[in-house]
Amino acid sequence: MSHQVTDTIFERLGLAPSQLRRDRILDEASHTADPVHLMHVFGISAKTATTYIQAAHPERRSTAPR
Repeated sequence: MSHQVTDTIFERLGLAPSQLRRDRILDEASHTADPVHLMHVFGISAKTATTYIQAAHPERRSTAPR
């Protein structure tokens, strides 16, 4: 499949491929709180995986005492 065909399909849906990827990673993060799993499946860094985990599970975020 060419990039042109792929771009046309996403255009018709009103989505960008990057938006779909972010949504897919966030959905996976909502099902697991394991950043290593996200790193392996999506090839993202530890920092990025942690960001997605925190976004998907805000109730688990630790707060540092002031």
